[in-house]
Amino acid sequence: MTTIPETGAQKRARSWRRTWENLSVITRSRIAMIGLTIVVCWVLIAIFAPLIAPHDPLAQDSKAINQGPTATYPLGTDKLGRDVLSRLVFGARTILLLAPISVLASVLVGVFLGLLGGYFGGLIDEIVMRVLDAIMAFPTILLYLIIISAIGPSAANVVLAITFVGAPGVARLVRSLALDIRTRDYIRAAETRGENPFYIMFVEILPNARGPLIIDSMLRVGYAIFAIGTLGFLGLGLPPPTPDWGGMINEARRYIWTNPLGVLWPALAISSLVVGLNLFADGLREESTRYQ
Repeated sequence: MTTIPETGAQKRARSWRRTWENLSVITRSRIAMIGLTIVVCWVLIAIFAPLIAPHDPLAQDSKAINQGPTATYPLGTDKLGRDVLSRLVFGARTILLLAPISVLASVLVGVFLGLLGGYFGGLIDEIVMRVLDAIMAFPTILLYLIIISAIGPSAANVVLAITFVGAPGVARLVRSLALDIRTRDYIRAAETRGENPFYIMFVEILPNARGPLIIDSMLRVGYAIFAIGTLGFLGLGLPPPTPDWGGMINEARRYIWTNPLGVLWPALAISSLVVGLNLFADGLREESTRYQ
């Protein structure tokens, strides 16, 4: 019986159907939808920050220093009289830009190293994994401190530090998936056809490892947000006066007894965003496993 090859339109239609089926998995999970709602709210706040913020986040009011909530400043002011609400809103832009970029960079590096070790194995795998194990042997916060102290605090250096620390974990995950997938029949068929090893790694293996990798990446965005907040709290994040949630906590902690809300608002912002990402990733993982 002759098989009629698919036309371009049929292939596109099949791709759209598969995409819709994957998206429908999210809507079946209440946990995932709650998490997605929280994340989308913060994304919208970041996008429309100039419209939402009632004041310039850098503007100082010497007559309203460390003030509690008022009609003019709904969430109060900081030690320089800057509006906390405006700084929270613009701080969302900073953290929602740096965290995904950091995770994307660590995923790109980790995927390459993990596929390299998982597919080739042998000496290549041994060298790659031992180097990554040596990096993972250091406490995470210590690595951040060493890297940022050596190259200086800036947005680019924060991304570089999170990429360096996060890539080994991604590589180990991808390696474990590649070790399993490379034994499948379609990989043997590709090798029999004489396909290039890099074609097999990135076209045959990687797409079949995308599910766990996507979920892990979502969780890593939450870890990156915590890392950015921690570095900001330690004074190693974004240089002032850039709105930075971690930096806001660090500045407000000195006045925690007279103005505790100054610490509370940025801490709640970090927590809510991370919780939203974790709920979304957990719900997606549960539904994906259920319908496999």
